[in-house]
Amino acid sequence: MERENSIEFKVYGKRALFSDPITRTGGEKFSYQVPTYQALKGIAESIYWKPTLIWYIDKVRIMKSIQTESQGMRPIEYSGGNTLSIYTYLKDVEYHVKAHFEWNEGRQELSADRNENKHYFCAKRFLERGGRRDIFLGTRECQGYVEPCRFEEGGGAYDDLEELALGLMAHGITYPDESYVNDGMMKVRFWKPVMRNGVIEFLRPENCEMIRDIRKIEKKYFGQHNFSGLKEFESWKDFSEWHECDEETGKTKGGEHSKKEVR
Repeated sequence: MERENSIEFKVYGKRALFSDPITRTGGEKFSYQVPTYQALKGIAESIYWKPTLIWYIDKVRIMKSIQTESQGMRPIEYSGGNTLSIYTYLKDVEYHVKAHFEWNEGRQELSADRNENKHYFCAKRFLERGGRRDIFLGTRECQGYVEPCRFEEGGGAYDDLEELALGLMAHGITYPDESYVNDGMMKVRFWKPVMRNGVIEFLRPENCEMIRDIRKIEKKYFGQHNFSGLKEFESWKDFSEWHECDEETGKTKGGEHSKKEVR
């Protein structure tokens, strides 16, 4: 990677449910106080994603005070019929997020697609348009919205709170195609986040010390039979060469000013 390839965005909504897995075994759902790494990664992937890259969440800033509300639900039981459960949501949430992407080294078959400028500017364009796919705040019924922002702009509810330990939380899930340990296992990661002045800085997945194996699953491979984008690589290579920037003039072979100037 030659550049940082980072984006900053605001995500907000009326409700959020970053459910604690401990509370789900009995049919109830109770939200963590703050979003998990995996939930924010899912939001970044909803903005823009290709199997060539992996999004890493650097940090999140809690902009509004933490509030909860409960609602009675009637989920379907596995044995048939309905039951009554109480779901506890976060209410009126807003977060500032900083994230960046890196190449997925487990996808060597897609190495021809490793063009930083293409993916960076695609991510920026889709962020300006509110994301490529629907944005969810933890679960399907919690609709979210994204837009570009500066991470440090505005005042947050906890900017003056020096430190707040949030206890043991789920960090995320490591899948075999993104694994830093090539053992074919799906793993769940845990950590103990601390919010300082309203900001939580995330550990990288490989730096989490509390990891549990879930089960062995097969890695999905991409080829001509299931990924049409492979056919675009050769044409994109020609396009990139045509738009390659001349360092002296700042123009491309096609006569246009290079987008590299604005990064």
